[in-house]
Amino acid sequence: MDCVVPVGASLLANAVVHAPKIYPVTEQPGTAGVVAKSPPPGSHAMTTPTDGKTPNLSTDEQHEVEKNQPPRAAVLHEIIRTQGDQELERSIAALWWSALAAGLTMGLSLMGMGLLNSRLPEGDEFKVIASFGYCAGFLAVILARQQLFTENTLTAVLPVMTKPTLKNFGRLIRLWGVVLFGNLCGTILVAYVMLELPIFDSKTDHAFLEIGRKVMENHASQMFAKGIVSGWMIATMVWMIPSMESAKMWIIILITYLMALGDFTHIVVGSAEVSYLVFAGELPWSDFWMVFAGPTLAGNIIGGSFIFALISHAQIRSESGAPKTDKPNSGKPREDESDSKPR
Repeated sequence: MDCVVPVGASLLANAVVHAPKIYPVTEQPGTAGVVAKSPPPGSHAMTTPTDGKTPNLSTDEQHEVEKNQPPRAAVLHEIIRTQGDQELERSIAALWWSALAAGLTMGLSLMGMGLLNSRLPEGDEFKVIASFGYCAGFLAVILARQQLFTENTLTAVLPVMTKPTLKNFGRLIRLWGVVLFGNLCGTILVAYVMLELPIFDSKTDHAFLEIGRKVMENHASQMFAKGIVSGWMIATMVWMIPSMESAKMWIIILITYLMALGDFTHIVVGSAEVSYLVFAGELPWSDFWMVFAGPTLAGNIIGGSFIFALISHAQIRSESGAPKTDKPNSGKPREDESDSKPR
């Protein structure tokens, strides 16, 4: 038996099926006569964040933000501490040969300044240009990862400050002794070779002598004070490099160029400059050790180790805990997230 549907009921059912969706209308408080429609489900309308963050960032964009954040000071501290611990573990033979190579290479600083001074007109204003030659030795040594004493006053000290045991102190003294001895042997040897072998013309030889005479114009207390500044600047450079590895060369040039302009004393570079005077017969060895080497070495150690390394280490140890993250803990929503949900 056929079921007959009334024409009116059929038209009513069809109208219900094809009727447009109607969304609820809400009024924003405080806006007289203005009615705002709620967005349909699944829409991407702009929302106002309650935590101060930029809204509507995709997951990839959030990862990009995290990736481009500068490293925390604690991260830099751990990088340098790890490097120092690795240096402390190296054998005496490996340290010696690397330090000797570094001392020979640091002769490039004396050579660079001498060559520029001999080819530029006389005058203090041209020192601004000639001082760039001072950077040559540091660039070659640091980029070649050779053992430089003042660089190790920071990297090797941090592991000892982190774990101050007699064993670590012994390892530090061993490293300092071998590296310093190798550096001085290299710089003294290269100064002798530069003077005795017929490599440079008389004008350049005279420029080398003038560089050494300029250093010895300082008395012992000035050597010590300028050595503190020099050690602090080298330690600052070592601290900066891990956070800006792509600009490593420019950081080295900037710091060492300022050292040259300020006539700050450095035990490794200065030993090449002053020993050149000794081999030329203008200075006794006693003045080399008592007036230059001793005070400068003490200043470099204090500036690089006991001031910069100690302050930087204290800064890191004073930080409390790990940085806060945006991830919820134990599956519970954060307070700002729960406050931002519609009620």
